[in-house]
Amino acid sequence: MFVPLRLIALVGQAARAQLGKVRSFLLGTRQYSQLGVETFSKMPLAVKNVDITTNHMYTLGIESIPLVTMIALFLGSATVTQAVYQMSGMIPLRYLGALVCKTTITELAPVITSMVFAGRVATGIAAEIASMKGSEQLDAMNVLRLDPIRYLIVPKAIACIVMLPVLTVWAILMCFVGAAVTVAISVDVTMYTYLSGMKLFFNANDVYMGVGKTAIFGAIVAITGAYFGFQAKGGAEGVGNATTKAVVISAVLILVFDFVVAVMVM
Repeated sequence: MFVPLRLIALVGQAARAQLGKVRSFLLGTRQYSQLGVETFSKMPLAVKNVDITTNHMYTLGIESIPLVTMIALFLGSATVTQAVYQMSGMIPLRYLGALVCKTTITELAPVITSMVFAGRVATGIAAEIASMKGSEQLDAMNVLRLDPIRYLIVPKAIACIVMLPVLTVWAILMCFVGAAVTVAISVDVTMYTYLSGMKLFFNANDVYMGVGKTAIFGAIVAITGAYFGFQAKGGAEGVGNATTKAVVISAVLILVFDFVVAVMVM
C-alpha cells in the first residue's frame, strides 16, 4: 500500500523539478528578450559615442581576420575534398565548382565564421561584463547614472552586426582560394572547368542571404555574451561559467536562426 504512494511522491518530486526548470527557462528567455529590446532601442544613442563603436569594430572584427582566414582556407580545401568523394561515380566533376560555390556562400562560410566569431567574441564580452560585475564596476556605473547597456553593450552589438558580415565576405573569398588551390593540386579537373562550374548556377540572391543573415548572428553573439555576463555569480568561477554558457548558447542560437532564415526564404 505504501509503495504506490512512494512512487507517486517520487513522480511528483520529479515533475516539480522539471516545472522549475521550465520556469527558469521561460524567465531566462524573457530577460534575454528584454535585454535585446533595450539594446536595439538604445542603438540611436551610439552616434554620440562613435569612437567607442569604432574601437570595438577594430578589436572584435579586424583582429579576428587572421583566425577567420586560417579557418576559411582549410574549410574551402575540406569542402572540395569531401565534394569530390561524394560525387565520385555519381555526378560529373564539371559540377564541382557549382557545388562548392553554393554550399560555401549559403551555409558553410556564414555559419562556421559566425561560430568561430562567437567563440572569440561572446566569451570576451561575457568575461568582461562578469568581471566588472564581480568587481562592482557595474554598481559604480549605476551610481554615476551611466547606463551599462548604452556604454557596454550597444557599441559591441553594433560592431558585431557590422563586422560579422564583413568577415563572412572575407571568409567566402578565402574559402574560394583554398578550394581553388586544392583543385589545382589534387583534383583531376582543369581550373577552367572548375571556374565554369562555379558560374554555372551562381545566383546573387544566395550571396545576399548568406551574408545578410550573419548580421542577425552578430546581434545574437553580442546579446548572448552580455546576458550571461550580467547573470554571472560567484567570482572567478562565475566568470568561467558565464563564458562557457555564452559560447554554447550562441552556437545553438546561430543554428536555430540559420534554420529559421532558411525556412523563411524558401
